[in-house]
Amino acid sequence: MTIRSFLKAACITIAFSSGSALAGHHEKGEMSSQTIVEVAIGAEQVSTLVTAIKAAGLVETLSGEGPFTVFAPTNEAFANLPEGALEGLLADTEKLTAVLTAHVASGKVKASEVVNMTEVETLNGTLAIAVNDGSVTVGTATVVATDIMGSNGVIHLIDTVIIPE
Repeated sequence: MTIRSFLKAACITIAFSSGSALAGHHEKGEMSSQTIVEVAIGAEQVSTLVTAIKAAGLVETLSGEGPFTVFAPTNEAFANLPEGALEGLLADTEKLTAVLTAHVASGKVKASEVVNMTEVETLNGTLAIAVNDGSVTVGTATVVATDIMGSNGVIHLIDTVIIPE
């Protein structure tokens, strides 16, 4: 799969996905004046992630200079966790922090770079990256939207919460 076809598919996904609040931040590399946390706070489709970031005390860190790349699980991804898992994470700050930092990499890694990588080093481990038949997976998650820009990094939406081992 070429980078161009991946980016085209990603743009189509953003344009037609429900809850397109983040889509406005996907303007050919246009950088927002908002941090990635502020961008996420304004987007209903990642409100569960925002709740988790606040519960873990990571708002200040992820609002910092960065840059960061966040593989952000959607609300649906959190809803697909086993019953009681989200509540358990929210009650255990240490485990919640471990899960959230497994979704964050140092540096700004745009989609055009992700498709050429075989892995990404997060703040809590390494995630394998694969490009297959028009979809990109990071760890166990499929990327569903890309290059949502903030002033201190980039967000890629994913369909699964990655639980580090």
